[in-house]
Amino acid sequence: MNLLKDEFLVVKYKNGLERSITFDLISDPEIVDFLAPRSDFLGAMYQFAIYVLQTIAAPKDLYDWEDKYLNPMSREELNLLTDQIAHAFNLFGKGPLFMQDYDDLSSVKNNTPVASLLIEAPGENTLKQNTDHFIKRGFCNVMSPEMAALSLFTLQINAPSGGQGHRTGLRGGGPLTTILKTNDQHRSLWQTLWLNVLSLDEWSYDKPDFTTGEVFPWLIPTRSSKEPGSEIYPINKDFNIHPLHMYWAMPRRIRLSLEKCNSVCDISGKRITQGVFNYRTINYGHNYSGSWWHPLTPYRTNPQKPEEDNLSVKGQPGGITYQQWQSLLFNRQTYGSHPAKVIQAFGDERFSYLEKQEQSAPKLWAFGFDMDNMKARCWYSTEFPIFYLPIDLRNQQVDVIQNIIDVSTTTLKGLREYLKLALKGSAEKNKIDNSAINATFYQKTELLFFQTVQKIKWEEEQELVTLTDKNAREFVYNLKNIALEIFDSLTIDNIQLGMVSKIKEMVQNRKALDAYLNGYKNKELSSFKKMYFFDKKEAVNMENTHGKK
Repeated sequence: MNLLKDEFLVVKYKNGLERSITFDLISDPEIVDFLAPRSDFLGAMYQFAIYVLQTIAAPKDLYDWEDKYLNPMSREELNLLTDQIAHAFNLFGKGPLFMQDYDDLSSVKNNTPVASLLIEAPGENTLKQNTDHFIKRGFCNVMSPEMAALSLFTLQINAPSGGQGHRTGLRGGGPLTTILKTNDQHRSLWQTLWLNVLSLDEWSYDKPDFTTGEVFPWLIPTRSSKEPGSEIYPINKDFNIHPLHMYWAMPRRIRLSLEKCNSVCDISGKRITQGVFNYRTINYGHNYSGSWWHPLTPYRTNPQKPEEDNLSVKGQPGGITYQQWQSLLFNRQTYGSHPAKVIQAFGDERFSYLEKQEQSAPKLWAFGFDMDNMKARCWYSTEFPIFYLPIDLRNQQVDVIQNIIDVSTTTLKGLREYLKLALKGSAEKNKIDNSAINATFYQKTELLFFQTVQKIKWEEEQELVTLTDKNAREFVYNLKNIALEIFDSLTIDNIQLGMVSKIKEMVQNRKALDAYLNGYKNKELSSFKKMYFFDKKEAVNMENTHGKK
């Protein structure tokens, strides 16, 4: 099976038809999306297609990119281009195999069940200790070749730590990926993919050699990382690493085993005559170190210590919320936030191009695993709107957004604090989890946040990017009301019949929260109110509330 020349990708057409296609059909304007049985596989399919296009068809400059955005490459063109790299995309057989070790690992005595390719699968130690309580062993015994390929690819690009010598991915374990998606159901899949392909002006690199292993590491023997000094850096003295290698990095040493069968794939549910039940693996694969800048991943740096390596942004408990939205979209080195290169390129020039074409701005799609070391706690996937002012006003826009986020963050802080006091001493079963409060708060305030951000404008009289006083007040009032509603719902749920003293505690803490949300003991909110000229009547109300307390 060859992942470029055989029908590997499953797509959906505008008329609702679903079918498997070869890669050279991906520019068909009637195709609107990929289809996958798992969310992480869907993210992997998008990355696979973007990586292939960047590898074989990178546009020369922005004009070339614009031309192909509106006039997709033909099937014949794509077929010729994939011929250059098809030798690296065989999944089974002799010779180098896609994302698999150059050595056939025939010396490995014990096979590993194919389920272990899935990041959430229980590890070897979990199985030995019989602690696979939530994700049971045996949930996946066989995969079709297509699902095995997606599992393998997903593992290699997201690889968490996997025990001694089983290396993490080039972006670290469980990185966030950010992709631009067209915000119009009538646009084609090609246009979404092409939004994420960089021109050689935006990402400059030499013409790659597709035969040496500088791009596809499985074409040459693995650089074992058992000994010190075997780390792989973006720039290496003793061997070549092409920038495109980042897309095809291979930290794990794996060889799939294909067997004849008469089974049903446990992932896709389709009947198969050939399947993957096991694979062979050994440790000490490629050990990626240093500051890599993967074009689809946001990074953080320490503004106080610029010499330190960057850190990819990871999934965290509670999901991907609007609190992170700004750092995923806007480049502000003073804050230490660096959006993915693809997102930066869009904000710099492509956004204005789409405006000229009278096309709506795309959505920002962020997804990834929330990993606790080698254990997957959750998979998160979120789509955000994109709001850009002209590039010369962008820094001011970021500052105003940060003020709005600060008010939201301090509101959540107060909500958690007074909820904790209100429920102090309640039964163990009634204790609430901060991550649950966070998730509820961000879910209920997300629409309000983006409605407010969308109202940020350039005020000619003030010569300043800002909110109007009215819009600022509406944001604070509505944010306060939502926080109080959450407080009420969670405390009422915890009131037990006859607990009169408990009810009094809750009422007192609600009043205290109300005062906090009016600015009392809340520097961020007080500062925000001064900035937007909240009227004197509000100040009197705040003082009265404080006095009553």
